[in-house]
Amino acid sequence: MTSSTAIFWPVLAQVLLIYTIYVTVSARRIGAIKAGTAKPSDFKVPAIEPEASATAVRNLSNQFELPVLFFAACLSLYVTGAAGTSAVVAAWAFVLVRVVHAYVHLTSNRVLLRRRLFIVSLAVNLVQWLLLAIHIA
Repeated sequence: MTSSTAIFWPVLAQVLLIYTIYVTVSARRIGAIKAGTAKPSDFKVPAIEPEASATAVRNLSNQFELPVLFFAACLSLYVTGAAGTSAVVAAWAFVLVRVVHAYVHLTSNRVLLRRRLFIVSLAVNLVQWLLLAIHIA
């Protein structure tokens, strides 16, 4: 398996998702202020933040939890020359599931569905690490 820069397209897609959620957080906070359901000082203490923006903030935090392992896996796969087709497919699968997870979190926020999507993304990330382990073994 040869190393491919194609592994960086799903990385860039995951980064785009993070920026999109930053914009969503900002839009929801500004919307809450304009609607009169919050004032700027409410955002100092997360406990009193309106639900819509608090959910977006929580999703943003999620993007710096498991995705950190995704970024590390992608970089490791590339550096070791293991970023072949299987690795790229796994990376795209991870991003796809994370996009759906974020969508669910930011819309219906159905916890059971969100949990299932998280578990799938966790399993896909494990596959990435197993591909790396097999490659370097």
